[in-house]
Amino acid sequence: MKRLVIKKRLKAKGLFLPFYLFTFLLLYACARMGQPDGGWYDDDPPKVLGSTPADQSTNVKTKKITILFNEFIKLEDATNKVIVSPPQLEVPEIKAAGKKIVVELQDILKENTTYTIDFSDAISDNNEGNPMGNFTYSFSTGEQIDTMEVAGYVLDASNLEPVKGILVGLYDDLADSAFKTKPLLRFSRTDSRGHFVIKGVAPGTYRAYAVQDMDGDFRFSQKSEMIAYNHETFVPSWKPDVRIDTVWRDSLHIDALLQTPYTHFLPDEITLMAFTQTQTDRFLVKTERKDPEKFSMYFSYGDSLLPVIKGLNFEADSAFIIEATEKRDTIHYWLRDTALVNQDTLRMEISYMMTDTLGNLVNQTDTLETLAKVSYEKRQKDLAKEIEKWQKEQERKKKREEKYDSIYPAKPLQVKFNAPQSMDPDKKISIDVPTPLQRLDTAAVHLYSMIDSVWYEAPFTFRPVEHQLRRFEILAEWRPETEYSLEVDSAAFEDIYGLVSNPFKQGIKVKSLDDYSTLTLKLSGITDTLPLRVQLLNSSGSAVKEVVAKDGIAYFDYVAPAKYYISALVDRNGNGIWDTGDYEADLQPEDVYFYTREIECKEKWDVTQSWDLSATPRFQQKPQAIVKQKAENKKKLQNRNAKRAADLGIEYNKDKITVK
Repeated sequence: MKRLVIKKRLKAKGLFLPFYLFTFLLLYACARMGQPDGGWYDDDPPKVLGSTPADQSTNVKTKKITILFNEFIKLEDATNKVIVSPPQLEVPEIKAAGKKIVVELQDILKENTTYTIDFSDAISDNNEGNPMGNFTYSFSTGEQIDTMEVAGYVLDASNLEPVKGILVGLYDDLADSAFKTKPLLRFSRTDSRGHFVIKGVAPGTYRAYAVQDMDGDFRFSQKSEMIAYNHETFVPSWKPDVRIDTVWRDSLHIDALLQTPYTHFLPDEITLMAFTQTQTDRFLVKTERKDPEKFSMYFSYGDSLLPVIKGLNFEADSAFIIEATEKRDTIHYWLRDTALVNQDTLRMEISYMMTDTLGNLVNQTDTLETLAKVSYEKRQKDLAKEIEKWQKEQERKKKREEKYDSIYPAKPLQVKFNAPQSMDPDKKISIDVPTPLQRLDTAAVHLYSMIDSVWYEAPFTFRPVEHQLRRFEILAEWRPETEYSLEVDSAAFEDIYGLVSNPFKQGIKVKSLDDYSTLTLKLSGITDTLPLRVQLLNSSGSAVKEVVAKDGIAYFDYVAPAKYYISALVDRNGNGIWDTGDYEADLQPEDVYFYTREIECKEKWDVTQSWDLSATPRFQQKPQAIVKQKAENKKKLQNRNAKRAADLGIEYNKDKITVK
């Protein structure tokens, strides 16, 4: 069959040639019943026709820039996406109107300075939404224009997540004080991959910094701002290079691979580890009384001295059991006396340590009152309704000659036992109580193990969990393939309000060793001799096991069959947790690493893997499967013409349509 080639319409005119369109429809109708609904789509992005002043002009004196396009365009989220560098203290006016964009700078132009306006992917055509892609306009107020670029990544130091939207800038002043006293010299903003490109850079020696600028001054001025810094300096450079560009025929087929020469600017892998400093300024955030039995105080930072409370409408001496978090920034005051529990409003005077305007801890005295979220009257009415409902149920049972109660049962203490029926040999049982205890009878807690079909008492340790007033744990030697029975007598736990626990019994079967895998990691790549904590992560990136490496070996036993990921923490101070940095103390956050690949463990497998922690740059380490900040797909040209052509049985590429 003869082929007919119809050249694609010229986009600038926006019209099909009637004769070619008519011929195409006639020939296609002969081969197939029906006809396409509508014409071919416009899939070309906008193009710049010119600008005033011209792009990369020198000796520019005007603060108004007009950029003209070949079609009507729209500008998306200019406030966040369009970056003007050097930083502008007065926000520029950026508007799209018809086929042009007008930018009016408000700051006074600096002499002999290169200005760049980076539009990123904010520009698209008005009708089809075809994105223009990254576009940068530049000019200079001097005789020459700076064209160097530097690029890299910003990662959250605690977990290597890409940090999106943080400002990244340069200083040619290499003093540490510059970051706090001067605005960034030139800057950019990271995308969803944590990637940044800073353009219009002059020759020189620089340092790179990042700041989550909360007050718009383009420097580190607030302790709560996320920042990143290091002492590495660099000199921008470039080299000629070639990249391979893929030309797609459609979403599945490659049309061609093109070698495209380009200017490769260096450095292009600057990596900054971002952190937020610990907020040591102390102040009272809030007080609340969600439950009638307790009220709580929340501070921005803890202190070794607890607040001193003086009751104004009650006697505060010995009135509370105090429950404080490990950092002592959250304090719960449990009311011992039920009369105080039933008192809706408690007025008091509290004295506590707080940070003054000079940064010193001083004593502060406040008068406050706590109001129960649910009033005593409301609680009594609810209880009366509950009793009435219970009485009616007992009457129905009595009439049906069923077993019934004549006395309303006392409310038991709701103790939560985390004792699974199927248990791993390296786990422990935790016990949580809802209120502080006044009595705990450990003799009423029993653990039995079955040996040759006979139950024997098994040794165990019952102990409180440190820094947790209402949590306990049971430790025992859990033998594989052994059955246990955890039994707790009635009234083993009694809280400060006289509520006692019900009896509890739970059968526990410890799994067989054949149900598990082992994983051994041989670690290398860092010379640090500090403790290295290695974590086994599940498919969502949450830690399921943790060990401390010894002599370069991290060994995991009792690993359930699954696919895992691995992270490692250089625990600089040995406290078992990740610690942030401090700019004033020139302290970097503790280093975190990720194994780049997934590891599969199966039943009865002994898996051994070597891991060089420094072999891969850190911005490439964290597996994409567990990255929370997913890279946003750039809006690609939807090849709707190709899809339409495929539906019609037509070969299609960007420049021609061929009818078979």
